[in-house]
Amino acid sequence: MADSPPTPTVDLWTDTWTEAERDEARKLQGPIWVVGASGFIGAKLFFSLARLRADVFAVSRQVENSWRLLHCPYGNRLTLDITDAEDVAAAVKKHRPRTIFNLSAYGAYERQNAVRRIHEVNYLGTLNLIQSLGETGCDAFVQAGTSSEYGYNCAAPAETDELQPNSDYAASKAATSYLLGFYGRTKNFPCAHLRIYSVYGPWEERDRLIPTLVRHGLQGRYPPLVNPAISRDFLHVDDCTRAFVKAALTACRQTPGRSYNIATGIKTTLGEVAETARSVFGLGVAPVFGSMAGRKWDLPDWYGNPARAQAELGWSSRTAFRDGLAATAEWERQAAPHVRFAVVAPQAEKLSAIIACYRDHQAIPIMHERLTQVFTTLGVDYEIIFVNDRSPTDDETVIRRLCESDPHVLGISHSRNFGSQSAFLSGMELASGDAVILLDGDLQDPPETIAGFHREWKQGFDVVYGVRVKREAAWHMQFLYKAFYRVLRHLADVDMPVDAGDFSLIDRKVVDQLLKFPERDLFVRGLRAWIGFKQTGVPYVRPERMFGRTTNSFFKNIWWAKKAIFSFSLKPLHYIQGLGVLIFAASMALSLFYLILYLVHPPEAPGITTIVLLVLGLGGVQLFSLSILGDYLGKVLEETKARPRYIRARVFKGTGVLARESEMDDFRGDVRQALRDRAT
Repeated sequence: MADSPPTPTVDLWTDTWTEAERDEARKLQGPIWVVGASGFIGAKLFFSLARLRADVFAVSRQVENSWRLLHCPYGNRLTLDITDAEDVAAAVKKHRPRTIFNLSAYGAYERQNAVRRIHEVNYLGTLNLIQSLGETGCDAFVQAGTSSEYGYNCAAPAETDELQPNSDYAASKAATSYLLGFYGRTKNFPCAHLRIYSVYGPWEERDRLIPTLVRHGLQGRYPPLVNPAISRDFLHVDDCTRAFVKAALTACRQTPGRSYNIATGIKTTLGEVAETARSVFGLGVAPVFGSMAGRKWDLPDWYGNPARAQAELGWSSRTAFRDGLAATAEWERQAAPHVRFAVVAPQAEKLSAIIACYRDHQAIPIMHERLTQVFTTLGVDYEIIFVNDRSPTDDETVIRRLCESDPHVLGISHSRNFGSQSAFLSGMELASGDAVILLDGDLQDPPETIAGFHREWKQGFDVVYGVRVKREAAWHMQFLYKAFYRVLRHLADVDMPVDAGDFSLIDRKVVDQLLKFPERDLFVRGLRAWIGFKQTGVPYVRPERMFGRTTNSFFKNIWWAKKAIFSFSLKPLHYIQGLGVLIFAASMALSLFYLILYLVHPPEAPGITTIVLLVLGLGGVQLFSLSILGDYLGKVLEETKARPRYIRARVFKGTGVLARESEMDDFRGDVRQALRDRAT
C-alpha cells in the first residue's frame, strides 16, 4: 500500500451479537486461535471475540500486513503459514491453543488459481493443524468449509447428500470435510465442519458482489450484473460467526466430525438482489443484466438446508437480506475513508535474515530478539536463519532451542568450519524471502539498521549495504581498515564501495544470480559489487563485539585483504610486470654508467657492497613477485578441485532435525517451490 490510511475515529469492528451470545463466547476455552484472521469471515470473528477477551490470537500468513487488521485495537497477532508442518507444530507447542477456528482458505476468488496452493492450504494446512493439536490436545476445532462442496447438487442439499465439487477449491474443501469426519469419529478429535453459504457484510473483500453493489448504490446506480436467474443463499457475516461459537460449544464434543450447513435456506436470485438494492438505495435507474461475465461455477438454484444446524447447534440465521444490505451500506458510509484504498489485500513481503555464527552462543538470543522486534515493527513476514559454522561453543544448542520455540527460525549446522562467506551462501540457498539480509553473529551489525535498508529497498534499490562511518576500535585499527578499503577500491576491477562489509540487504533476483556463481573461494561483498544492479549504502556505526574477543587477528586480516585483492584484481600482476621493466631499464642504465666510469676512471677495487645489495634487492623482488604469482595459482588450484563450498551436517526447523542429504534436498526443493508460488 502506497499510503497509510487514516486512523478510524468510529467503531468499525462492532457486531450484532446479543449479550447472551457474548456470554456464550466467554465460555470458550482459551487460548483461542482464529486461523485465517486476515480474511473476511476470520477477521470478523476475531473482532467479535477479541472485544470480549484477551486470549484471542489472529493467526495468518500475512497477519501484520492485513488491511482489515491494520488499525484494529483488539487482540494478539501471530504470523504462521499452516502449510509448513514444522512451523505449525512449533507454534502449537508454544501457545497451546484450546479453541481453534480454522478459516484459512485459498482458491475462493478467481485470482487465486494456483492449483497446488489450493490443496496445500485447504487440505494439508488443516491436516497440519489437526496433527499438531492431537499431540497437545484441544477442546474445539471448527473448520470453515463451503457450500461449493455440493457443486452441482446445490438445491437445498442435506449434509448426508452426495458431494459433487465442481472446482479445485470445492474439491479441496470436500476432502477436508472427510478428513474431519475421520478424525472426529475414529479418533474422537473434537471437531466440526461448517459448510458456509454466501456470506456478506462489513469487511468483505472490496471487489465482491455485495460491496460493489453497496458502493454503486450509494452513488445512485447499479454495477455491471450477470444473469438475473443466478441465485445465492445470502448469509450475514454476524450470523455466520455466531455459528462458529455454537459449533465449538456443542458439536465438537457431542458429535465430533460432523458437517453442518450454515445457511438461511432462502434462495435469492440476482434479480431479487437488484430489486432489494432499488428499495434500500432508492435507485431510479434500471439494472443492466448480462453486462458482466458470470463465473463458471455460478448456478440458478444455489441455496442451503440449515435443518441440522438448527436442531443440533441451536443456531439459525436471523438477519433478513434487506436488513443486512442496509446495515452493510451504513457501515460502508463510515468505513469508506478507511478501507477504500484496499481493493485487494497485498501479499506480505518476506525478508530472510542470515546470520553467520562462530563462538556467538551468548549473542544469538539477543540477535533473535532484536531482529524479531525490527521485523515486527516493519510489518513484514520474515525468517531468521542462523548458520552455525562448526562453532566449538554452544551455538548449535542455542539455535536449536530457538527453532523449537519460534517457527520463524531456521537453523543450519556445517560439518566443519568453512568460513563466514560459505555460511552466508549456505543460508541463501535455503532462504525463502523476497530479499535476504546478511549479518555477523557477534552483534557488530546492528539489526536496527535494517529499517534503513528496507526503506531504500522499497525505493527500488536491489542491493543496500551498510557503510561503516565509524568503528568502535583502536585508532590504529580504524586507520588500517579505512586504508585497506581505499587500496581495494583502487586495485579492484569493479567499483568497490569503501567501508562496506558483508552487512547488507540483497534482493531476491540478485540472490538468485549469486547462487549461480561456481566460485569456491568466495568474497561475498566483492561479488555483490561485481554483480551490478542498482545499489546504495546506508551509514551506521559499527560497535565492538558484545561478548568475547574477535576471531580476526592481524594475520587473519592480512589473509582477508589478500583474498579480496586476488579475487577481484589483476593489477598486482601488472605491477610486477611494470616493476620488471623498470628494473631492466635501471640495470641497462647502470651498466652504461659503469662502462663509462671504467673507461674514464678505472676502479682500484671491486664494489662488493654494491653487488651484495643488488643481489639481495633483486632476490627479494623476485621472491615477492613469485609469492604473488603463487597466490593466484593457489586460487586457480582451489577452483579446479571443485570441492563443495560447504557441507551441512544438520538443518533444524521447528522440533524437526534434517540430517540426511535426501531430506535436505527435499527441503531445498520445497523452498524453491514456495518461491515459485510467491512469484505467481
